[in-house]
Amino acid sequence: MPGGGFSSVPPAGVEFEAKITPIVIISCIMAATGGLMFGYDVGVSGGVTSMPEFLRKFFPVVYRRTNDPGANGNYCKYDNQGLQLFTSSLYLAGLTATFFASYTTRRILLGCGVGFANQAVPLFLSEMAPTRIRGGLNILFQLNVTIGILFANLINYGTAKIEGGWGWRLSLGLAGIPALLLTVGAFLVVDSPNSLVERGHLEEGKAVLRRIRGTDNIEPEFLELVEASRVAKQVKHPFRNLLKRRNRPQLVIAVALQIFQQCTGINAIMFYAPVLFNTLGFGNDAALYSAVITGAVNVIATAVSIYSVDKLGRRVLLLEAGVQMFFSQVVIAIILGIKVKDHSDDLHKGFAILVVVMVCTFVSAFAWSWGPLGWLIPSETFPLETRSAGQSVTVSVNLLFTFVIAQAFLSMLCHFKYGIFLFFSGWVLIMSIFTLFLIPETKNVPIEEMTERVWKQHWFWKRFMDDDHEGAAVTDGDIPKKYGHANGFNPTSQL
Repeated sequence: MPGGGFSSVPPAGVEFEAKITPIVIISCIMAATGGLMFGYDVGVSGGVTSMPEFLRKFFPVVYRRTNDPGANGNYCKYDNQGLQLFTSSLYLAGLTATFFASYTTRRILLGCGVGFANQAVPLFLSEMAPTRIRGGLNILFQLNVTIGILFANLINYGTAKIEGGWGWRLSLGLAGIPALLLTVGAFLVVDSPNSLVERGHLEEGKAVLRRIRGTDNIEPEFLELVEASRVAKQVKHPFRNLLKRRNRPQLVIAVALQIFQQCTGINAIMFYAPVLFNTLGFGNDAALYSAVITGAVNVIATAVSIYSVDKLGRRVLLLEAGVQMFFSQVVIAIILGIKVKDHSDDLHKGFAILVVVMVCTFVSAFAWSWGPLGWLIPSETFPLETRSAGQSVTVSVNLLFTFVIAQAFLSMLCHFKYGIFLFFSGWVLIMSIFTLFLIPETKNVPIEEMTERVWKQHWFWKRFMDDDHEGAAVTDGDIPKKYGHANGFNPTSQL
């Protein structure tokens, strides 16, 4: 990545001069702390639901099952709809919040909850970042999610050892710390120029753009923002406008990414990592310790994504991770199918280590691909007139399918047994094929030029761009037809 005083210029199209300034870095880091709150809630739930005292107090049926191995098989001892609802209820609240988020100033929303944060933060990061490092800065949100998960796993590991059985109360109570950090951070960030221009504060928007780009040569980018805002204001019903033909590619990609992201099985594994390892006979301490290991791998792999996403591109990471996730889940399914029966005592130590390694292989692949890119790609592809509405739909679909998978996972584990990993690996195969043919490369493309430089050049999606004159922003000047970006595998010309 370029640093300090070096210019950051896209390789084609309109060249916007931009330096990587301290105000951009600080604003993006503070805004990205919204991911800490989301990640902590994901990580704390599975750890708490594996603590005996918590189960005894709130879910006595599950508690009796875990202490009577003969009553139910290994795969079914945690199968309880109430227990799953405890884990997944957060996402119903977040789902509701996202629809209100689309109509409110983003800066105010920072600190108002998981749904608001997931709506506001990715858009803010994409709009603030220079084009060349937009991917890396946007992934700060996902990095904070993974740090939140690791933090929750470490807290759970410590509180599980507290005498008296009240450690689960501390685990849940500490969720207030990430929320407090996000609230404080909301007062330290500046509004994005896109937001200011959209609200009519042109001079203030121009001044902020000059500050965050670190140069006085911001006129071309500013004029493009003003034009995009003018077009956006002509759209009176952004949600209805999302369904227009020219906006279907972005909508389909955004919705598909959220569905596929959850159908990898990642959140089910991260929610229930301690429960899952307990199911495999690890014992409570070993299960929590293994969850800490997977959480650490998650953080490290996400950091790899920050470095590589703007160098290798989005498609390369998605396709490589598809192969890695498919392989690891099939291996896990084979091991569990052979070694873990309904009433077997525990895995052999060698196989237990191999399962943890394969889970870490799966988690690392997700963490540098579908995890961060599921948020990055939708936030950078919608045009300004539908960006907020599009992000609302994106977050809503994500939280809806997060709820569905979280609510169903333990029941699916009970009925599918080791086949649950084959189920998720089948989805990984489907989404990899989808990526190969239909997800275009957006690396180093300015947000306001996506239509001309990405969608109109894609072998399939370009047919939806015919009615561009109905209100989409049109970039001035003659724009070349080829930009060197991989816009999907074209079966008509390449098979």
